[in-house]
Amino acid sequence: MYLQGKHILLGVTGGIAAYKACELTRRLRDAGAIVRVVMTRAALEFVTPLSFQALSGHPVRTDLFDEQAEAGMGHIELARWADAVLVAPCSADFMARLAAGRADDLLSTLCLASDAPLAIAPAMNRQMWANAATQANRDALGARGVSIFGPASGEQACGETGEGRMLEAAELVERLSALFATGALAGRTVLISAGPTREALDPVRYLSNRSSGRMGYALAEAAREAGARVLLVSGPVALPTPRGVERIEVESAAQMFDAVMARIDEVDLFIGAAAVADYRPAAVAGQKIKKTASQLTLELERTPDILAAVAAREPRPFVVGFAAETQDLEAHARDKLSRKHLDMIAANDVSAGRGFDVEDNALEVFWADGHASLPQQSKARLARELVALIAGRMSGA
Repeated sequence: MYLQGKHILLGVTGGIAAYKACELTRRLRDAGAIVRVVMTRAALEFVTPLSFQALSGHPVRTDLFDEQAEAGMGHIELARWADAVLVAPCSADFMARLAAGRADDLLSTLCLASDAPLAIAPAMNRQMWANAATQANRDALGARGVSIFGPASGEQACGETGEGRMLEAAELVERLSALFATGALAGRTVLISAGPTREALDPVRYLSNRSSGRMGYALAEAAREAGARVLLVSGPVALPTPRGVERIEVESAAQMFDAVMARIDEVDLFIGAAAVADYRPAAVAGQKIKKTASQLTLELERTPDILAAVAAREPRPFVVGFAAETQDLEAHARDKLSRKHLDMIAANDVSAGRGFDVEDNALEVFWADGHASLPQQSKARLARELVALIAGRMSGA
């Protein structure tokens, strides 16, 4: 399963299968997803919003013209929040409105406004499903990249038997999870460094930085979803290890250097996402430094350069670096790309509180003869886009 921590927007449309969406909500949460539910007016005739609120742990949205929510452009916020949108059940009417590009209620508007993967689970009478208009809508949606889960065949609420039943919750969860499993790095081994390092001053104090490790951990999860074997060398962070990832914990820049170099011969791709200290105290006090003088002078020395050392190896993996800049982003990033002989560098602007210890980010990605802009979004989605870009460069695409 690749749904741990994913933001899933579940749309529920009108039909007797709406009751199955309650079980689907529970199954999605059991798989680790964070679920928000949007119901159409027709869905309210079959299941109450209170049921979904209790199962999802979040308020249910039903109305596009909700003054309180729309004061902050709530529908756009929800569209950006979603890692994937699943409409289950998806009625024949809603399929038709999607195919026509309608935006006349909250759910249809969200489907148009979100760039997240969209999937539908059709549920309707067998004759409605077989109708040429419905089949044309299915083909049109499929051609636009909408994933169509089902329907299944079997006994229907109307007493007839045939195609039109919504797939069961467990299968829908599996199919939705598979949307995140791209296979772009299948057969590859990836080593990612993440988080800050701590450089000791004395037994109780250290020099460090504001890195939370979220970007590196998101990259580890995205690489795993892409089919890679993932090694994560992590500085001290308060984050759970992504499922299926081997985590190696370190504290100082020297320890991170040793951990990376000990495993680098195993890997095809190295992503240096850690905020490694550039300098460390030249001498570490054996006892706590007492507050006696009005000033304290520290002598610092350079730490080992992990990125440069990996890029200098022969043979070497594909090497991707990060650059956190506060000014002249492209100039500094391209200088680092060239000076350290990297294959690619992802640069972010950390001025004005951006980049460090926040949940979203934006990246400017550079390589020798190219550039790509990845717009501001959650670090999870940003990581998936960056991994896809890296995989394309590795394969020569």
